[in-house]
Amino acid sequence: MFAKAFRVKSNTAIKGSDRRKLRADVTAAFPTLGTDQVTELVPAKEELTIVKLYAHRGDAVTVYVSGGNPILFELEKNLYPTVYTLWSYPDLLPTFTTWPLVLEKLAGGADLMLPGLVVPPAGLPQVQKGDLCAVALVGNRAPVAVGVAAMSTSEMLTSGLKGRGLCVLHTYQDHLWRSGDKSSPPSMAPPLAVDPPDPSEEEASGQADCALPSGLSPPTLQGVEEEVRGRRQLCGEQTLSEAAEDPGVGGPNPDPADCKTLQEQMDELLQQCFLHALKSRVRKADLPLLTSTFLGSHVLSCCPEGRQLDIKKSSYKKLSKFLQHMQQEQILQVKELSKGVESIVAVDWKHPRKGSLLEGSEVRTLIIDYAKKNDLVDAENNNLVTLDPVLSDSILEKSEQHTVAKLPWDSLLTRCLERLQPAYQVTFPGREPVVRRGRICPIDIALAQRASNKKVTLVRNLEAYGLDPWAVAATLQQHCQASTTVTPAPGARDGLQVQIQGNQVHHLGRLLLEEYRLPRKYIQGLEKAPRPGKKK
Repeated sequence: MFAKAFRVKSNTAIKGSDRRKLRADVTAAFPTLGTDQVTELVPAKEELTIVKLYAHRGDAVTVYVSGGNPILFELEKNLYPTVYTLWSYPDLLPTFTTWPLVLEKLAGGADLMLPGLVVPPAGLPQVQKGDLCAVALVGNRAPVAVGVAAMSTSEMLTSGLKGRGLCVLHTYQDHLWRSGDKSSPPSMAPPLAVDPPDPSEEEASGQADCALPSGLSPPTLQGVEEEVRGRRQLCGEQTLSEAAEDPGVGGPNPDPADCKTLQEQMDELLQQCFLHALKSRVRKADLPLLTSTFLGSHVLSCCPEGRQLDIKKSSYKKLSKFLQHMQQEQILQVKELSKGVESIVAVDWKHPRKGSLLEGSEVRTLIIDYAKKNDLVDAENNNLVTLDPVLSDSILEKSEQHTVAKLPWDSLLTRCLERLQPAYQVTFPGREPVVRRGRICPIDIALAQRASNKKVTLVRNLEAYGLDPWAVAATLQQHCQASTTVTPAPGARDGLQVQIQGNQVHHLGRLLLEEYRLPRKYIQGLEKAPRPGKKK
């Protein structure tokens, strides 16, 4: 509802009678709040304002603001808490849990779909259709969204967790949140997850991280797995099918320099065999698949020759604990289809596993070092490389698995680079670098004709470089002494473009190149600046 900017109709201080009515409405809407908590939320003397606004779709909304933050909003006579309020009262609403990566979609106006839910061992919260609910992220129970249940809990389970789960009304990072102090969610420990506490398993039940969708470290693999596959999460992301195959890793001759504990090595081996089994042995038609069958017939058979997989020697101790972590990482979904018997019911075959960025030259160095370290260079022809199981599974098509045994260096390197996900990184002063998949679009400057044959300058794609279109428009208005507007960019979802009256390419170029210091190669359209001596 607040994914886009809203229009404020009025902003007035609340009257005493309205304050008392609001307090009564809060008590009725949220009976779990005690009298003291209601008084704390709606104070008797502190300043409280009523903001009446229209959302971008035309909905009339009343927002109550206290201490500079929106605390409640009213829509069609229904009262809803904002995320600022829920951070003070996290248990006010039944809370569903999802993944950090989903938050961006919710803040963009999407509803929460059931496949994105994380089902805790205690089960989903019990709600009825139309009930007010909150959404939290894995690893932190501080709510980040407010919505209404699209179906009851029983209907969610009956549907196999498919379809729309919550109609989202308000989220952290939307425009209603931006109208407050823009504080971030506090860190709140999630309720106890998984099985009874076990000191040896506490580490394994890690919390989610915004950069990596689970508390697990990405598999630290030896040789090319460590440098190319584990980090080959590289140019942005690595899919499950690219990351899964590790049959030769950690073979009978481990690196003597490896000082990992037995438990850490077993954790790595378990994850490697697990991913290898999902890629090479499990098919969509096999689902649902008993977890016991998955372990006995698939995972154990993927263990490299000379090594023995023993889950009891890992930090997880039990297969169920490990699969719960894989479910938290959103790689697969496990359900108890019959009492006491769990099955794998879904697998995300293209699950993203984020990692480090590598340039093409670094990838080439890693591949060459791996081939030399493992004696894969052909003794008779130094231009050929023998493909071991790791390289075969990484770069060969299925039809080539049993026919291609060697490749020339140039073909090997080309195939490795083609398998990687292109990405770009934007670094802002004083902020963490932002990494996005794909190729970055340049800032596009164009000229257009408007009414009465007047020229205007249009610029788009500013957001990709961390530039606020509204701030750029305000700066240009001062520099150019011309009117500016910000409008939706045609053909770009949620993208904005700045329009400046007249041909202002020269001023715009100077702003981008000199003040913002953007490389010229990322700006197209600078040649459209008026030539000296000619009218704009």
